[in-house]
Amino acid sequence: MKLSTRGRYGTRFMLDLALHFGEGPVLLREVSKRQEISVKYLEQLVTPLRVGGLVKSTRGPRGGYHLAKAPSEIDLYTIITVLEGPFTLTECVSDNSICHRSDRCVTRDIWGEVNDKIVNHLKSISLEEIVERERARESRSRDMYQI
Repeated sequence: MKLSTRGRYGTRFMLDLALHFGEGPVLLREVSKRQEISVKYLEQLVTPLRVGGLVKSTRGPRGGYHLAKAPSEIDLYTIITVLEGPFTLTECVSDNSICHRSDRCVTRDIWGEVNDKIVNHLKSISLEEIVERERARESRSRDMYQI
């Protein structure tokens, strides 16, 4: 499985909103500048994230986007599946009717185990943890360049 631009950029968009959580709505053009993602692409990502209950929008002169839940309540698996669809390493893992060998295929069992480990790992990473990692990285970068 390869994570598409949609999943990668959507995660960066969610990270940006989480970095500004509690500060009020964030404009897409601000996220666009910080994350180096076009506004047009961000507009395409907002709809599934809003429908998936992860993002809310506010209209008006002080409008923009903000997280629908606290960063600690949003995990990476949810973000990816909202943007990419159901996660599965191979089709036969999620639908055994695809292959007539599914009931006796040892490799299908292995792909299922790998799939479960990936899913569980993605579920274990909250947006809050990603924010903490980002802030730690920024702190290390600042410390390296001090004179």
